[in-house]
Amino acid sequence: MFKSWAGKLAMSALAAATLCLLSLPARAQSGGEKTYKTKCAMCHSPDGSGSSPTGKALKVRPFCSAEVKKETDAELTEIIVKGKNKMPSYDKKLTETEVKDVVAYIRGLCK
Repeated sequence: MFKSWAGKLAMSALAAATLCLLSLPARAQSGGEKTYKTKCAMCHSPDGSGSSPTGKALKVRPFCSAEVKKETDAELTEIIVKGKNKMPSYDKKLTETEVKDVVAYIRGLCK
């Protein structure tokens, strides 16, 4: 009986851990989506195309372009944190986790 109880406990713990790990990308996606919509979409457009009036005026690059797709996550992170051209720095405005989640969200726009 002890083995059965211990086995069930171990299986329950394993199942709970698996569910937590599987939900991490979804949580990052939803957190990244929220941050993207409040901080990025006005220039980069909700779909990442850069086709908003502001995006067109600033000539932002579409996230699904070959040029942006070839950039590493580290390069995108640096652009978000330090800014680039007319894009302001978000170093003091976003946490490290928010930046990471936004990069993940941006990557998901092109799938």
